[in-house]
Formats: sequence, structure tokens, C-alpha cells
Amino acid sequence: MNKNDKKTRIFIAGHLGMVGSSLHKRLKKIEGNELVYRTHKELDLTNQFEVKEFFENEIIDQVYLAAAKVGGIYANNTYPADFIYSNLMIQSIVINEAFKSGVKKLLFLGSSCIYPKFSTQPMKEEELLTGILEPTNEPYAIAKIAGIKTCESYNRQYKDTHGIDYRCVMPTNLYGPGDNYHLENSHVIPGLIRRFHESKVAGKESFKIWGSGSPRREFLFVDDFSEACEFLMNLEYSVYKKKLGKVHHINVGSGEEISIGNLGKLIARIVGFEGEILFDDNKPDGTPRKLLDSSRINQIGWSSKTELERGIEITYKKYLGTIQ
Repeated sequence: MNKNDKKTRIFIAGHLGMVGSSLHKRLKKIEGNELVYRTHKELDLTNQFEVKEFFENEIIDQVYLAAAKVGGIYANNTYPADFIYSNLMIQSIVINEAFKSGVKKLLFLGSSCIYPKFSTQPMKEEELLTGILEPTNEPYAIAKIAGIKTCESYNRQYKDTHGIDYRCVMPTNLYGPGDNYHLENSHVIPGLIRRFHESKVAGKESFKIWGSGSPRREFLFVDDFSEACEFLMNLEYSVYKKKLGKVHHINVGSGEEISIGNLGKLIARIVGFEGEILFDDNKPDGTPRKLLDSSRINQIGWSSKTELERGIEITYKKYLGTIQ
């Protein structure tokens, strides 16, 4: 790179989270990138004054909006107000202050929970706002839908006059190193990894999984997702827009699904738990099936690389490193 060439200054909002840390690891390897990030103590993304001051003091070319309050079924059921407030505030403030400071490119990271509970499977981008959401995570989903519509609205109003290009990516269920292993607030894979490991260590003869085990889920390794994010952020606008057509977000998934029951068996085998696996039918199952239609991004030229078993093996090894 020529010394006179301008570096691309990239703000990763949420760089310490699972997705943010994967993005950081990937983007710092690319010559010409200059990464900018702040911890929560340094910058409260729900505080408009602090975010405004940050963007005024920093010259930012791209924003990866990976910061969010996330959690599993229990957390979403227990703290719905926290989920809708925090996520609405973070995304609204960051998007608006980024725009006001002159940021031309922004990638908003959403979630597959934006789609109706009984969407046609696999779920196409056109399914958005066509039915009732899954009640257990509706507040979080509504916040993410609002994020899509915020980016869409800013593009509609300001693309021609200000040259902005704010894109939205909807990942399937993500997992990988850096995930949250809290016993109550974690998602399914990290939650099962921790509980199976602790059950193995304790020598327990049985293990109980929430729900019937019949719901089917799609999972994507986080490093595959960060690769997709970087790919989409820098994809030529004409190619991106032509493929999206009338929708304003794009799905990113692995294209493979597995039942929660079989997922439990897979994780038990990787962890080395040899007891009996039981199911608690008194606990909610959530959406019966969630598989994204990722044909748009596949046709553009991206597809996932990490098989589920291999990804969980990597994740478990990283988890062991955090508790030893």
C-alpha cells in the first residue's frame, strides 16, 4: 500500500461481542483498514450525546453495527422491556449520528427472528411483515425490524443527496468463540455446551433439554458470518441492489438445519457426556422451524464453509480455555 493512500477507517460497534470480535479479527488482517472501537465504559451507545461527540471527533468511513442486547428464550421472556429499549436506542442513535457525521457506508446486523412465526420455509426476505411474530422474542424482533426500516428510510431520503449506502444483513442463529455461556441468558448452542460440560464433570446420569426437542434450527459459525459481512459491505452497489430488488435486507445462513434433539446428541458426543438425554415438554419450544433462504447471497458469490460439527468442536475448545 502506498504511504499516501488513505486508510479506510472502520468503526466496529460492539467489538467485544461474539460477532464484533470475529469482525475485528477478520478486518484487522486486511491491508488499508484502520479499526476504531470503544468499550461500553468508553462509549455508551444508548447515550446520544456521547455517540454524537464520538462521531464528531472521529473520521469514520464505514460502520459495522454489531452492538445489540441479545439472549435466548428465557432472557427474551424475562426482560422484554430491556430488549426493545436497548436495541431501539443503540441502532437509532448510531445510524442517525453516523449519517449526520457524513458516514457513507453502514452495515446493520439483524436477526432471523424478524420473520413471522409460521413463515414459509425456507424464509425468503419477502416474508418480512407478512404475519405474527414469535411471542417469546417479539420485542427484540420488532427492534430489529425497526433497524431495517431505519436504514431503508435513510437510503430512500438521502442516497441521492448524500451518497449514503446503508445495508442490512439478517443472520441465522450464530455460534462460535466469544459466545455468552450464561446459564439463563445464553442461546441454545452455548447453553448446551456449558450444561453438558458441567453435567459430565459432575458425573450426572441424565440431562434435560428445554422443550420437546422437535423444533428445527439452522446454525452458522460466527467466522463465516463475519466473512459474509465484509463481503456484503464492500460488494459493488449495482450488484447488491440488482440482487435485492424490492427488499432492503439480505439473509445469511448455512442452508442446513438440525432438530434441537439431534443438536443435543451432537453436543453431548463432542463434550463427552454419556448420560441419558431427556426433554422437558413443560418448557416452550419457540418457533417450530427456522431456516433462511440464503439464495440471494449464494448467487452473488458467498456461501458458508464451516460444518456444524467442526464449528462446535472449535467452540467447545475455546470454551474450555475460558474456564481453565
